[in-house]
Amino acid sequence: MSTTTSPGRSGTPARVAAASLIGTTIEYYDFFIYGTAAALVFPKLFFPEATPLLGSLLAFATFGVGFLARPLGGIVFGHFGDRVGRKKMLVISLVGMGASTFLMGLLPGYAQIGLAAPILLTVLRLVQGFMVGGEWGGATLMAVEHAPRGKKGFYGAFPQMGAPAGTSLATVAFLLMALLPNDQFLAWGWRIPFLISALLVAVGLVIRLTIAESPAFAAARQKQDLVRVPIAAAFRKHPKEIFLVAGTYLSQGVFAYITMSYLVSYATASVKIDRVAVLLSVFAAGLVAVVLYPVFGALSDKWGRKTMYFLGATAMGAVIWPAFMLINTGSVLNFLVAVVLVFGVAMAPAAGVTGSLFALVFSPEVRYSGASVGYTISQIAGSAFAPMIATALLASTGTSDSIVVYMVIVSVISMVSVALLPGGWGRREVGQQAQAEEASRAAAI
Repeated sequence: MSTTTSPGRSGTPARVAAASLIGTTIEYYDFFIYGTAAALVFPKLFFPEATPLLGSLLAFATFGVGFLARPLGGIVFGHFGDRVGRKKMLVISLVGMGASTFLMGLLPGYAQIGLAAPILLTVLRLVQGFMVGGEWGGATLMAVEHAPRGKKGFYGAFPQMGAPAGTSLATVAFLLMALLPNDQFLAWGWRIPFLISALLVAVGLVIRLTIAESPAFAAARQKQDLVRVPIAAAFRKHPKEIFLVAGTYLSQGVFAYITMSYLVSYATASVKIDRVAVLLSVFAAGLVAVVLYPVFGALSDKWGRKTMYFLGATAMGAVIWPAFMLINTGSVLNFLVAVVLVFGVAMAPAAGVTGSLFALVFSPEVRYSGASVGYTISQIAGSAFAPMIATALLASTGTSDSIVVYMVIVSVISMVSVALLPGGWGRREVGQQAQAEEASRAAAI
């Protein structure tokens, strides 16, 4: 059991942060290839008898169903993560995610097995959602709780980087397959990104098995400071914080899934931009985000995490209207600028500090449960059906302005929520962060 408490190489902050990044990249790769497939493939293969609009709505509905299982995953993984350890739960979530994704790649379409095809697709999507519901909290806590004092924001950004990194990988995988003739792409090409997930999971599993358990959890276990039912204790001790975390994340989740999934469908079907160019643009935006997340994470250690998140929520609301104006020109270059502006730049201040901000709102003995449940509530309220809502808004109004209004509203909700989170702003917040870290360190001794 020495691996759980020793300060050796397996427990260094950089190694744990790298392991968290690689693991979340793989998990979000699995989750995001579904979003791309929902935009490009699933309406034709799993809902072929529906009209194009209804097929897209149904495909995005199955995309959203995965989010319904996230709170249950957050509760279950949070319970055991706070009771038996963060590391074990991360291994289970990775294996479960990989298995469900691999099986999706083998799934026959509607033409082969009829109604059973979309039903099985939905079941596997639910499994994906359950596993991801437990992934984010554990990976974030491992990175933040291993981080040295004064660098929680920087190291906490690494698991967050897994989202754009996974998006980029998923986009490249589909981009390569999209080079195939359309009939081959629909027949078998789309399956390849799902099947190669098994190889990525094997790599991630080896890495995760080598890292040490979280020092905060190890200290709580040594002091016998573990609670019997963490989720109940989290709601008893931090009810306000759980729902404020959900409201704070709302805009980030909606913007991410609109950009990564809906805009792929909108740009190719409505604006008639080349599919390969669209996927390349999303890939580029993901790379920009990977670079900027740790930059803003590090800045939050100097300027404050709430301050940085508020900046990001404000930026998202400010850029979405000009971004849609650029997209609607039909220019490939303008589409690239738009998605980089939204996903790569405007979201970065908020996304870079999400892990450290949300994790440190809760006390260590209920941190996995509290952070995971708040995060996944937001996924259901916002991310889950954002692409479907955008599709319905465009169909009912005939203009993307309705989508812009929707996204500005969720930005405002996030701005209000983060403002209500505990703590000050700017330098005052940084001082409070330092005091909290010192108190946490003293309590662990």
